[in-house]
Amino acid sequence: MNTKAITILIADDDEDDRLLAQDALAESRVLNKLHCVEDGVELLEYLNREGQYQDKCNSPRPDLILLDLNMPRKDGREALKEIKENPNLKGIPVVILTTSKQEEDKIKGYNLGAASYITKPVNFEGLVELMKVLGKYWIEFVEFPVSNDD
Repeated sequence: MNTKAITILIADDDEDDRLLAQDALAESRVLNKLHCVEDGVELLEYLNREGQYQDKCNSPRPDLILLDLNMPRKDGREALKEIKENPNLKGIPVVILTTSKQEEDKIKGYNLGAASYITKPVNFEGLVELMKVLGKYWIEFVEFPVSNDD
């Protein structure tokens, strides 16, 4: 089993949700390097190493993206579409982590190439449990190709 730390990028406009996710990952003792962005525009800037994200030491290529759907400027659906249309980014697994329970969001998310669709738990304990499960799956079981971190 793989126990190497992976780089996780969270794209969520809600600061409380980002902090809760960070705390939940720490509480779940998941090995990771965590980075956060606030919306789809910032997510694409990070992934394309633009603006404040030009230094790959401070903004390494993520092994996994946790993506909220409902964000300002560019929502998660638009960002996911752009990620999966980009040959340099499409291999990064994207897990939609959102409050939306809309069937059409689930269908569209999977059709756009999401690896998973998860509705955010309503409490911190649920989020910790989710992060444990996500960590176990994505860190211990999934095998990532060796990245040159273009």
